Amino acid sequence: MKEEHDFSKGGQGKFYIPMENTFTAIILKVENGYIGYVAELPGANTQGLTIKEVRENLKEATKMVLEANREFAEAEIEGDFIKEPINVSI
Repeated sequence: MKEEHDFSKGGQGKFYIPMENTFTAIILKVENGYIGYVAELPGANTQGLTIKEVRENLKEATKMVLEANREFAEAEIEGDFIKEPINVSI
């Protein structure tokens, strides 16, 4: 039996809970601007001419990596499962 809880506000059958997390951005000065990455999230990295640009790019890169990871994980699910949010404090 497949059990999927719908926690969305719109009730469209999607499992999505808007949330805000705090990650660690590492921004380094390089010859032609700045590079940055998210310490906790491999693959979330970017570059830019200004620190502000790198910060904004990192937000977008983080969203993209998290969404891609969710899609990859869901594509691998087979059989019976329960899908629900989990809260973690560190």
